[in-house]
Amino acid sequence: MTRDWLYGEVLKAVFPLLDGKDLASCMLVCRQWRDIARDEYLWKCICAKRWPSICKRPPPAISYYKLFVTFSRSQFNQSLPPARLSFDDLEFYIDVWLEQTLVFSEAVSGAALTTGIKNPPAGIPSILKAHVDGADYKMIMQVDPRFTLSLGQRISVSVLLARKDTNEMACIVNQSAFEYVDANAFQALAYDYLRFSAGHPFISGVRAWVSLLFMANNYNNVVDVFGIEIDFCDAANSENEVLWLLDMLDWK
Repeated sequence: MTRDWLYGEVLKAVFPLLDGKDLASCMLVCRQWRDIARDEYLWKCICAKRWPSICKRPPPAISYYKLFVTFSRSQFNQSLPPARLSFDDLEFYIDVWLEQTLVFSEAVSGAALTTGIKNPPAGIPSILKAHVDGADYKMIMQVDPRFTLSLGQRISVSVLLARKDTNEMACIVNQSAFEYVDANAFQALAYDYLRFSAGHPFISGVRAWVSLLFMANNYNNVVDVFGIEIDFCDAANSENEVLWLLDMLDWK
């Protein structure tokens, strides 16, 4: 009776007590551990605990070990490859109305929306300054000169998007009203649902949000807008995710 044989018998008694993650780690220790831990019966028992029905009709051409390592891991944290689209290729057309009067109209490059507000106006509320200076990803532009709005009237916004690489356009927001005003955060918010191309039929319910960043005026219910923010927080929270999302729009 050799020492290696006895050592192997101990491992054969211990390995069945481990879960799949620990058993897979044991395979990395040395050749002896790998050879013993590779036993299909061990992995069949582990798979039977996770997917009991799999043992009633074994899957063809796949080992129980491969079955476990392939499908037991979370698939939700996979990083996206670099987007094909670039903000340098994009132009945002933003129009804001107060009732029927156009109060803001600007064509904004995609690059300008990613630079943020470099020089916030004096007297900006601290809660809004913290938001503007925050490290989280945002698409935000400074409005200069500022424009004035009365929050008691209907305010609406439209945002069209053009891409230079294909000479196509898409709609982000279409005449949506700023129906929610957060006076404590000094923001007015409007949203619309994005329209995706027929090549992505299972994507829906993703909203584009437009926020007006404002400061209180001396007059009651009147505010000075100094910034506009666009975000897609339902589905995208980084530059690369936003570009992937925009690339899937219904471009015309």
